Amino acid sequence: MRWLQRLLGGGRVQLDPERQQALLREARHRYGPRARIRFPDQVEALTRELDGDDGLVVAARIVIEAADEAHADLLAQAQEVHRRTGRRLLVHRRNYRPLWKEAGPALRWPLFALPGGFHPYAQVAAAVTVVGSRADRLDRVTDPNPLLTRVLELLDLTTAGWEYGRVRVDTDAAALAARLISTAGRVLATMADPPRLPPGVRELMRRNNTVDVHDPTGPRVVGGINLGASMRETLLA
Repeated sequence: MRWLQRLLGGGRVQLDPERQQALLREARHRYGPRARIRFPDQVEALTRELDGDDGLVVAARIVIEAADEAHADLLAQAQEVHRRTGRRLLVHRRNYRPLWKEAGPALRWPLFALPGGFHPYAQVAAAVTVVGSRADRLDRVTDPNPLLTRVLELLDLTTAGWEYGRVRVDTDAAALAARLISTAGRVLATMADPPRLPPGVRELMRRNNTVDVHDPTGPRVVGGINLGASMRETLLA
């Protein structure tokens, strides 16, 4: 694997685990719903803080942690539904859409309640932005393949939440989706042998409808987002 060869060979970079831990603590405790500033301002500030290769490592860790915790939460919810009703729900990380189509009203969207304290519109959005902006350095500090998988998984969860999970599509939600699409495209562009896109993403790419985007503080529609068109333009480039 090229990323491992870079780490072991002449492309080795100097990383500081202590700085990474400090950055991670700062991201976890300073940002999120408790912070008294708007989500876009949090994303901008945290993106600046996650600079250099150590910041990129931390950003990758936030993305992976968010996706892993969301998956664990959905597994727990599926088990609870089975315990209460006897109904078995299948949770497949590569394609969450069938789960949400079948049981959306019975499920809670997991990204608003991640146990690690990260919020999708704050820390996760910032981390995704950092990963995308420095995608060309990913293979110097980590394996890009599982990271890309988690980015696409978060995109699947985000869009399924809009359609089946009663998640309101406001400007913060739309910004997260746009960042996920952009970052996935940039990471894909760095790969000599990119993986096949997951089924949920390919399903959305076949659509051409525009979703209304609302003001975060009220019911007013302030724009729209065409996920299918954006994905086709970015992920098939």
